[in-house]
Amino acid sequence: MTAMQKLYLLVPLAPLAGAIAAGLCGWALSRRAAHWITILGMIICTVASVLVYQDVMLGNHFNGALYTWMVSGNARFEIGFLIDPLSATMMVVVSFVSLMVHIYTIGYMADDPGYKRFFSYISLFTFSMLMLVMSNNFLQLFFGWEAVGLVSYLLIGFWYTRPTAIYANLKAFLVNRVGDFGFLLGIALVLMYFGTLDYASVFSNAKSLSANTIEIIPGAAWSLMTVICILLFIGAMGKSAQFPLHVWLPDSMEGPTPISALIHAATMVTAGIFMVARMSPLFELSDTALIFVMTIGAITAFFMALIATVQYDIKRVVAYSTLSQLGYMTMALGASAYSAAIFHLFTHAFFKAVLFLGAGSVIIALHHEQDMRKMGGLAKYMPITYVTMLIGALANAGLPPFAGFFSKDTIIEALHASTLPGSGFAYALATAGVLVGGFYSFRLVFYAFHGKERFADPDDPAVKACDAERAHQHDAQAHDDKRDDHHHSHHVKPRESPWVVTLPLVLLAIPSVCAGWIIGQFVFGDYFGNAISVLPAHPAIATLKAEFHGVMGMITHGFTSLPFWLALAGAGIAYFIYIVRPDLPAVLRAKWGVVVTILMEKYGFDRFNDWFFAGGARAIGTGLWKGGDIVVIDGVVNGSAGAVGWFSTMIRKLQSGYIYNYAFAMIFGIVLLLTITLWSLIP
Repeated sequence: MTAMQKLYLLVPLAPLAGAIAAGLCGWALSRRAAHWITILGMIICTVASVLVYQDVMLGNHFNGALYTWMVSGNARFEIGFLIDPLSATMMVVVSFVSLMVHIYTIGYMADDPGYKRFFSYISLFTFSMLMLVMSNNFLQLFFGWEAVGLVSYLLIGFWYTRPTAIYANLKAFLVNRVGDFGFLLGIALVLMYFGTLDYASVFSNAKSLSANTIEIIPGAAWSLMTVICILLFIGAMGKSAQFPLHVWLPDSMEGPTPISALIHAATMVTAGIFMVARMSPLFELSDTALIFVMTIGAITAFFMALIATVQYDIKRVVAYSTLSQLGYMTMALGASAYSAAIFHLFTHAFFKAVLFLGAGSVIIALHHEQDMRKMGGLAKYMPITYVTMLIGALANAGLPPFAGFFSKDTIIEALHASTLPGSGFAYALATAGVLVGGFYSFRLVFYAFHGKERFADPDDPAVKACDAERAHQHDAQAHDDKRDDHHHSHHVKPRESPWVVTLPLVLLAIPSVCAGWIIGQFVFGDYFGNAISVLPAHPAIATLKAEFHGVMGMITHGFTSLPFWLALAGAGIAYFIYIVRPDLPAVLRAKWGVVVTILMEKYGFDRFNDWFFAGGARAIGTGLWKGGDIVVIDGVVNGSAGAVGWFSTMIRKLQSGYIYNYAFAMIFGIVLLLTITLWSLIP
């Protein structure tokens, strides 16, 4: 094993060692020792990832097995690494964002009794994601895939004494099982038809099997590649929270804020985006699968953004923003703009981490209050948090020259340049989503950091009005009231968070500004090499490459483009509603009550799932209990016991103890035997 291969191993094993130390040996460690061990593991992981990235950029790639787990026939089940520009980029993003979250956690979870356990979980989460992105085969991919799902279950339900947290982590687990079932079927088809789970072998033979068909329904032939790709993407719909498997992600806010940032920025939800990009040699062979991916992404991007406009929980606003941004990435994948999708994943990791960690900083300052109606005027009390969150909002809205502008605009233009059916629909929703994105991004900033201070005096009439509105709010938002027991502390003026909270914010805000400036090489150059495959029949990125004239040219053009003016209009509308006319939200809610109710109900998906799936499962269970258990099983058991009892009663009557009864029985028996004998003798 070479020195570089040892470095590959160090990347995932360093956080794993930290997780084991803090988790299994936490009883022997102080809180300080637990966080330093896990942070040291993340520092080693991050440095090693950067060194691997530099080596990959020099042209040194690696694809090989490290361990053979099992051999069945000609199929080998192995653990191995594929180190190329795609995986190396993901390694740097995951490790750096995770390191920032680890440092931030010191301040955010300082008083939590589960302090050491939390550090163990987030290190284990990082290990799982790194194993996923570094895999060179479907077996290891599935291991990492399921591991991030398991650890996310533990983290979302970290505060396990809260019923809402238990409900949220169970919801996340079950919804992901739906997606993972499709994912597992896709992997099974790959093994069935290709005879191997190794990426390189599958990708090299994909074209030769592209004409094969499969009959899911007898008599109806489907393209094998289409079925495989759609099944794999169903897995991505669960992990990356795409419509209609998006319902778990907003509820994941029940976990502590650091894990919300880690899930939404660099791990878990980006796994599906990465997986589809990695599987580009397969998806390129099925236009049907690409159209399906693009359509799902378009629906998610626009309609989830609308929900963000009516949320009051500061973390839920950012959560629905994540859903929308994941929709943009998915649309890019469907348009074969894989490099643009990964670029948006790259830029989004930084500004979304800023928004979540900034929201956590606000929550700390307001004694765990998350309702934006009880904020306002925080800019002067928390200048560092304010500036970093403003940068995150500008990047999230896609305004130049911030990072989100370059990646989001590229995706929109790629949709416009796509020749696939449905690209016009996706382009329209993506463009409209920019207006909504600008609105909800700056609604958060204006609501929380500007305007009247609504936290200062709990007896203030404005605060009482907010309390009354909140009390009568639809029960779809009822679980947002989980921290009302802290409201007695709101008379204390907020103050800036400690350095362990603000330092990660500053370090993440820097790439939120400038990470987009490398777009030329990343998206339009040969950055990914053979890691991503695009056929000439899907020319979206090639068309944009011919029109790209450098970063400054893109910025200059951006100021004249429709998305810029739509984002600016969204920000302007938010300013007018929440700063100039703060009375308007109540008026608009009164006039547009039906629309607001639909959005507050999240289009009724949760209610439908509770009624149809949860209610249906309960009805089936009740039917099996009453019909199967009580009637059939208990009926057979009780019936057999009753039959034995009846038979015993009849026999007991024959055993009377009287001699004349027995003599009569003997005579009757003799007569019966003689009758049978004579009957048999008659010819």
